Parts: sequence; C-alpha cells; structure tokens
Amino acid sequence: MGRRKKEPAEAHRGRIAQAAAALFAKRGVDSVTVEEIAREAGYSKATLYVYFQGKEEIVGALTLESMRRLRDCLSSALVEGTGARGRYDAVCGALQRYQGEAPFLFGLALREINIDWESPDTLPVEREIFAVGEEINDLMGHFLREGMETGAFRPDLEILPTVFAFWAMLAGLMQVAASKEKYIEKAMGLTREAFLAGGFETLYRAIAREEGAR
Repeated sequence: MGRRKKEPAEAHRGRIAQAAAALFAKRGVDSVTVEEIAREAGYSKATLYVYFQGKEEIVGALTLESMRRLRDCLSSALVEGTGARGRYDAVCGALQRYQGEAPFLFGLALREINIDWESPDTLPVEREIFAVGEEINDLMGHFLREGMETGAFRPDLEILPTVFAFWAMLAGLMQVAASKEKYIEKAMGLTREAFLAGGFETLYRAIAREEGAR
C-alpha cells in the first residue's frame, strides 16, 4: 500500500473506476455496492471514499469517460469520411467498433444526463458530462448542416431533434444486433453485419434527399 500512497489521486480514481466498470458490466449498476467495488479494486471502503463521494460519482466518472470516447470516435470519423455519405458510413463504422470493443461504456452514453444545476445533489462530474454531450451535439449538428447545404440531406431537418433521434436509432440498432444476434441469424437469415448494414442504409434514407440516397 506504500507504493499506492505515492501515486497521484487520478491513478487511484482510475483503478477504482475500472474495478467498478468490471462489476457493473457483469451484474448491472444497481446491484453492485460500494463495498464490493472497494474490495474488487483492492481498497478499504474508507479509502474509496477519499477518492469518490459514492457510487453515483463513480458511475459519473465512467459516464464521462464514455462520452469523451464517443466524442473522440465521432470527431475522427467525420474527418476520415469524404462527402455526406462517406462521413455517415464512417460514423456508423466508428460507433460499431466502439460498441464492439466496450459495450458497457457504450451503453453508459445512453444514460440520462442530469441538468438540474440548482439541486444540491448535483455532482461536478455531471456538468462535465453535459458539456461533452453538447460538444457531441455540435459535431453531429455541423455534419447535418453541411449535408443540408450541399443538398445531400433533406432541407427540412430540425438539427437537434434529428441529432437526438439519429443517435437513439443508431445506438438502439447496434444494441439489438448484439443482444438478438442468434434470432437475427435464425429468423432473418442475416449475419449481424448484414443486419446492421441494412439498418444503417434505412436510417440514411430517412435523412437523405431522394436523389442523394443510394
């Protein structure tokens, strides 16, 4: 424990958060206790409280990590793709990889974001989560506006509602593909990849001008 005491606080926070993530992924957030997180991370409960106020702050730290990773993968995808369709395909591919590599973190990005800044129970990390969420909305909003300006997307799209709906549909599609993979193969005769490709195409057509859809 002597070596640990010399480590920066962020190292301890990271170790605790990763231990919590492993437990949450196996059993769900609600069923895991602070005592179990401390034990998994190799700390006493009292020491854990030195670095986190409680389980909600740990979940918040993981959600912030999730949102930052989402922002970064979307930002990279939008740079890599060419044209509205190319960038859309790059976004879908980036989200698919994220969900495949870190399904628990990916799911955290779907959690409700607290915006009740007047509440005394609001955690500082929740403001950070909100700020990153706004960055994501700006990224995707800019993508939609550019597509509308070039004539690739429908001119009547409402930016923020479309960003929200689009994220919900893409994320939901990928989660269903993961959880219902055997059913999709048996009932539809489709691989997970083929099902996703068809779903991505359907969603693209929902925003594309008729002449821009393929």
